[in-house]
Amino acid sequence: MLTWWNWKSRLAAALAVLAVCLAAPAQGAEMTFRIVTFGDPAKCKSKCPQAIAAEGEITERTPDAFIDFVATHVQSRNLRSIVLFHSPGGRVVASMRLGVALRKLGAAGIVARVGPDATGRGGRVAAARCYSACVYALMGARKRVVPAPSQVGIHRMFMLEALRNEETGAIENRTFATESLVSRLSQYADMMGVSNELVRTAEGINPDRIHILSARELRRWRLATGKL
Repeated sequence: MLTWWNWKSRLAAALAVLAVCLAAPAQGAEMTFRIVTFGDPAKCKSKCPQAIAAEGEITERTPDAFIDFVATHVQSRNLRSIVLFHSPGGRVVASMRLGVALRKLGAAGIVARVGPDATGRGGRVAAARCYSACVYALMGARKRVVPAPSQVGIHRMFMLEALRNEETGAIENRTFATESLVSRLSQYADMMGVSNELVRTAEGINPDRIHILSARELRRWRLATGKL
């Protein structure tokens, strides 16, 4: 069943050998959830610990999809209260709702992925990305971990609106977050125990680029640690 169990040392060992390759999920692919298994089944057999992998873009449907997924799998004996993130971002308000769901569940959040090892067996932990609005979902986790070389990236929030002009064709128009939404995000960060300076800093970063948070920034803004 969902619980933060004493399998911490196993995952910590796996995180120490993270793959360097960072393969981002396909742009626009909606976030999906699946159960992933850590360790070598040949050794841990039916007792291998499991976690929830959350991969893809966060949409308005994501929070409810996550709640439904947890409800379906909550009785799984080996499932721990851990969500692994690998996401390019998505909708800001939906990300906050997902974060609230994580906090209510008491789940830990780790920016990482799990896949088969070189033999095709077991769960190999690999690096992942949590960019843009994904950061606000991660904030909701009870414990947050960003092991090297996984990355967390921030920039100014915006929405794209497609405008069509008969002469010039389709163009994109950016709409930036209102001060009200920025204030709401700052309050949310405070509620989750994260410095609201992170939100203000993100709003000062050109939306055409991603600022990758250093280990020092992750600690200073109380967003995450590098180890379990």
